[in-house]
Amino acid sequence: MNDVTLDPTLDLDACAAEPIRIPGGIQPHGALLVLSPEGFEVLQASENLAAVTGLAAESGRPLADLPEAASLVAELERWLAAGDSLLLRALRIGEATFQISAHRTAQGLLVEFEPPASEAETLDALYPRLGRFLDGIAQAEGVGEVAQIAVREIRALTGFNRVLLYSFDSEGTGTVLAEDGDGVLPSYLNLRFPGSDIPAQARELYKLNRIRLIPTADYAPAAIVPPLSPVDGQPLDLSLAALRSVSPVHLQYMRNMGTGASMSVSILVKGELWGLISGHSREPRHVNAQVRTACDILGQILSLQIEAREQAQRTAERLALKDVETALIARVSAAQSYQDGLAGNATLWKDVVRAAGAAVVTEQGVLAVGLTPSDAEILAIVERLRAEDRETAAFDSMAAVWPETASYAERASGLLAISISQLHSNYLLWFRPELVRTVEWAGEPQKPREVGDRLHPRQSFRLWKEQVRQRSAPWTLSEIESARSFRASIQNFVLRRAEERAELTSRLVEINRELESFSYSISHDLRAPFRHVVGFAELLSDRIGDQLDATARHYLQSITEAALSAGRLVDDLLNFSQLGRSSLKPTRVDLEKLMVEVRRSMGPDLDGRPIEWRVGALPSAWADPAMIRQVLQNLLHNAVKYSAGRDPAVITVEGEDRGDVTAYTIADNGVGFDPAYSHKLFGVFQRLHRSEEFEGTGIGLALVKRVIDRHGGTIDAHGRPGEGASFTFTLPKRPRAESHGEFELG
Repeated sequence: MNDVTLDPTLDLDACAAEPIRIPGGIQPHGALLVLSPEGFEVLQASENLAAVTGLAAESGRPLADLPEAASLVAELERWLAAGDSLLLRALRIGEATFQISAHRTAQGLLVEFEPPASEAETLDALYPRLGRFLDGIAQAEGVGEVAQIAVREIRALTGFNRVLLYSFDSEGTGTVLAEDGDGVLPSYLNLRFPGSDIPAQARELYKLNRIRLIPTADYAPAAIVPPLSPVDGQPLDLSLAALRSVSPVHLQYMRNMGTGASMSVSILVKGELWGLISGHSREPRHVNAQVRTACDILGQILSLQIEAREQAQRTAERLALKDVETALIARVSAAQSYQDGLAGNATLWKDVVRAAGAAVVTEQGVLAVGLTPSDAEILAIVERLRAEDRETAAFDSMAAVWPETASYAERASGLLAISISQLHSNYLLWFRPELVRTVEWAGEPQKPREVGDRLHPRQSFRLWKEQVRQRSAPWTLSEIESARSFRASIQNFVLRRAEERAELTSRLVEINRELESFSYSISHDLRAPFRHVVGFAELLSDRIGDQLDATARHYLQSITEAALSAGRLVDDLLNFSQLGRSSLKPTRVDLEKLMVEVRRSMGPDLDGRPIEWRVGALPSAWADPAMIRQVLQNLLHNAVKYSAGRDPAVITVEGEDRGDVTAYTIADNGVGFDPAYSHKLFGVFQRLHRSEEFEGTGIGLALVKRVIDRHGGTIDAHGRPGEGASFTFTLPKRPRAESHGEFELG
């Protein structure tokens, strides 16, 4: 599809993959010139350049060699010096005036030449109309009225026979929301266009280049000469070129539609293609660059208006749903169990997402209210959700996803489901019944291709009505967010906390978070000052160290050592506080492999040490690999540190299967500790040995305990002075969620 052709027999599958950004030619109502940024040497040009502009540009020749191009060269130099992204102005070249536009690309400066605007079509002349548009939409009610004002203004600006505005749904289907016409072309108001009419790559190009004009559907493209760029050997990328030639399939589509000219303005909301404004005329029609710029400005204003109004609508909808959720949670919290609370407030439960039926599935079974499938059918749905690992599912047609659900589509076509457990098949579910309705299309959506062994753009745009079944009203983003919020509320206020301790636990959790945040902030902010102290002390020693007496050098060394020690303490505090802020990412961990890696990383600290390692079989564990690595590093580091002086030091590492848990023990023959003080070992800043004897910050074992606690395991220690110490920690065999994340429901 790279060749420039108007062959009406076109392969739509190939068209879907057609490189429309590099068509190899431009529309012939203008001309194109590609110049090098340095020296303005001619790199490429459209074959009609001389005929349109009179410029006899030759590849490799500087544009300045052409006397008639002097004004263009001067304008390009001013533009590049100013650093503007786009050049747009009227310029006289030779005996004629042209509308010049230019932009930078990796393949050179792309300069386009088009017929100039008349005095009535300049931006100055168009500004009052834009002002009236702003005044009109400020008083408009809703997106539909804003859209109608927009199409009316676009048609007044461009003179097209018909201008329509349509928006896209999640499947790419376009629905005409507003239309303004003079009766020459048929009306498409409220009709739908299938997503297949605009391939995915074309949608992406609409996001990149907001305006596209086709003055005539019967043009013969002007080829780019040479076809490959001298810069990179690739076809010229015309993504941002106003004159870019369009797909031959689209031209055939226009002719089938009965339009001789078209223009589109993209409507982007939050960076995505929300919709298009499309103008059509039966006869060819050119819209100059000044008017197109005005339409682009109007389109951007419209995009902002739509985004603001939709956001306001979503906010109002979300607030209304939040009121329902708040009322329901208040009643659920006062009930004996959350299931009783839901069952006793069925209407509120359904209204959380505006559903006709609701259900909750736990180990105790199915609780359903309103219009729902049977209990057995609900359990089958939950099994499908679990098998497909869907934490959240929002379908307006379950039958389209799971055909076996079609048998009860009349009762439940729409499903909104959300998981409330990481370990069990526990779900909150809402259902909506089938909504039988008639949808009107501009042509039959299922028949875009005609007879024959070649494929064609669809030829019919006549009204075609489709009766839609097995589909409910779609779930809105606000309703999905409401379901998620309700899930969080159930977990936070009912399931995670015993009712009698809910308020106390909430306060403790908040205080703990504040303390962690404070610890993190202080530790993070102190790292740099201590590093500066060490750095400047070392610089001072290097610079005047030989001029200091022994006492002064001792003072300087003490400063360095104290700052290094404080820095290590700050780093450990930062690690400790970060541990509370990060989430667990449990997976299957090979402890034997991890043990080898940790020992290898400790290599520099073990040089010259007589250590006898006794490592037994270590069963695998279900844990966060990074956190368990930290546990092993801290325990092994302690074993090596506190067995210093032993010849040899004996360090034993063993694992043991204990049914529901796996235990791991790390022991040494070092200095040991008094068992009477073992309860202090895992506290922050707790030491059983003087810091002068063994360096450390007193945080390592506290960090170890915190990691094990978060995994739902246990850790204990045994030791005797002079006889060594052993630490044993256990980990559950199956995933268990941490206390401040997802958790089991029972």
